[in-house]
Amino acid sequence: MSLLHGVGEFFALDIGTSALRLIQLDGDARHGFQLARYAYVPIEPKVAQDMSESGQRKMGEIILGAMKQAGIKTKNIALGLPAGKTYTAIIEVPNQTEKELKKTIKYELDQYIPMAIDEAEVDYAVLGPSPNDQTKAEVLLSSSSMDYAESRMEMIERAGLNVIAQEPEPIAMTRSLAPVGSQDARVIVDLGEGSTDLVVVYQGAPRLVRSIPGGLSALVKTVAATLNVREDQARRFILKFGLAQDKLDGQVFKALDGNLDSFSQELTKSVRFFQNKYVGAPVLGIVLSGFAGVIPFIAEYIEVKTNIQTIQGNPWQLVQVTPEQQQALMSVASEFAVAIGLAERSNV
Repeated sequence: MSLLHGVGEFFALDIGTSALRLIQLDGDARHGFQLARYAYVPIEPKVAQDMSESGQRKMGEIILGAMKQAGIKTKNIALGLPAGKTYTAIIEVPNQTEKELKKTIKYELDQYIPMAIDEAEVDYAVLGPSPNDQTKAEVLLSSSSMDYAESRMEMIERAGLNVIAQEPEPIAMTRSLAPVGSQDARVIVDLGEGSTDLVVVYQGAPRLVRSIPGGLSALVKTVAATLNVREDQARRFILKFGLAQDKLDGQVFKALDGNLDSFSQELTKSVRFFQNKYVGAPVLGIVLSGFAGVIPFIAEYIEVKTNIQTIQGNPWQLVQVTPEQQQALMSVASEFAVAIGLAERSNV
C-alpha cells in the first residue's frame, strides 16, 4: 500500500460490489481539479467477489473495457481497498525521527494489527501532533492481508496495467467529502451496497475509522419482505421515495425505521467514542455519501436521531465538470466518493 504519497500521472479505480468506477483528473488541489475522463460500469456482485484466476481475468477485461470507454491512456492505477479487507487504526507514539518511527512500527507492529506480521501488507502516515499530548504524534496505520493485496495487484498486472498505490477506501473518501478548510470534527458516512464506511475527521485528518455491517442491500431486503414486493421494486421505492411519509402511505419509512434507528445509534456510539478521546472537540456535522447521499429524507432522519446537523455530501466539490458531464453522471454521481478521493491524491 501507499498512503498519501506523490504518484505521478495515474487514474483511480474503485471496484465496488455492484459497479466499477474509473476517474482521471487534470489539475491539482492548489489550482483546482477538472474531470478529464471517467467510466461507470455496472457489474454482478459475484464477479466482483470472484478471486479465482478466471474471475480475475474477467475483471481485468472489464477494467480494460472501461478504460477504452473512458479514453484513459495511462496504465498507472491508484486502487481502492475495501474496508472489509483492511484494518485501519490511529495510534500514538512518542515524538521521534522518521528513522526511529520506522523502527518503532517494525518492532511493535504486532500490538497494533489483528493479523500475523508476516501475512500483512502495512503502511503508515504521520498525521501530526496528538491533540491530547504534544509529546506524542498520531500515526495512521493501515494493513491488509498480503494475499489479498497481492492478488489484486496480480489481477491488474495480468491486464498489462501498473498499480502505483493501494489505499483503504475510507481514507480515500475523506479526501473528496471532508468540508474544505474545516478544522472541526465531522463524521463522514458512506453507505455502500453491503456495508457502511465511517470516518471521523478532525483538524483535517482521519481520527476514527470504522466499517459498519449492512448497506443498501440490507435495506432493500427489509422493504421487499415488509411490503411483499420484488427486491428491484423495493430498491426503486427506497431511492425514489426514501423516508417520505406522504408517499406509499409512509410504508417505506415504517419498514426502515428499525434498521435506520439502529444505524443512527451506531453513529452516536462512534461520536461518543471519539469525544471520549478528544475531549472538548465537538462534532459539528455528519456528511452522508454513497446511497445515503441520494435517499430522500435520510439526512433529516439521522439529524433528528443523533441531534447532529446532517447533510448529503458532494464528492465533486473540488472538481470542475462540464454541463454535459454533469448530465451524464447525474444518476450515479454520489457513488464516486472513493474514486474521486483516490484521484485527488498528490500529483507531485
